[in-house]
Parts: sequence; C-alpha cells; structure tokens
Amino acid sequence: MIKELPYSNKNNLAFEIIGKVTPADEAAWIAQLDKITTEYEKFNVMVVLGQNASWGVEAGLSDIRWIIKHMNKFNKIAIVGESDVWKWLIKVDSFFAKFVGINEQYFDISECETAWQWVSKEA
Repeated sequence: MIKELPYSNKNNLAFEIIGKVTPADEAAWIAQLDKITTEYEKFNVMVVLGQNASWGVEAGLSDIRWIIKHMNKFNKIAIVGESDVWKWLIKVDSFFAKFVGINEQYFDISECETAWQWVSKEA
C-alpha cells in the first residue's frame, strides 16, 4: 500500500509504503505523480519505507519505467527507513542519481522530520 502523508504540499511530496506494492497501488501512485509532473517543472519526494515495504515484479518494472521517463523532473529524493540493505542501495543509487541532477539521500526512520526538512527546503 502507498499512502500519501500529510507533509505533502505543492511540489514537495511525502509517501509511506507499507507491505507489498501491487500493480493497482503503483498505477494509482503513477497517476498522482503524472499530475504533479504537468503542474511543476521539478518536484521533491520523501518516501518512508514502512514495515515489509516491497514491490512485485510488475509494479517494480512499472515504477522503474516511470522514473526513467521522468527523471528530469526530480530534484530531491529522501528515502526514510530502518534497513541496512536500503541504506546501502540508496548510497549506490545516489551516486548515479547525481549524474542526472537528482540529489538523493537516505535517512533513518528516527530522522523522519529531518528528512522532510531536507527534501522540502528550497535550494
């Protein structure tokens, strides 16, 4: 399940992912993000990875295709979680994200407020 968090405003978005993301969850999320990409030149997003956050193959591929198509719209991405695996994956991903102008950072779940302040702060 993907749930929008009350932090969201304008082009600063916050979501929590709980459990396994289904293709229907992914389609609804993409529809919401598509609307943002037409309204704003750039946007920031914070994603809180809740308990057992995961994607099925179909939802994951859909996610990847959308990100590749719209990567020029991303400004900052904050990933919030409590997993060393996610922390490592984001560290690797953030290295490559810099090449396309995306500033990406991992935050521990205890730093959720800090993550939001970072992602929503104007450059």
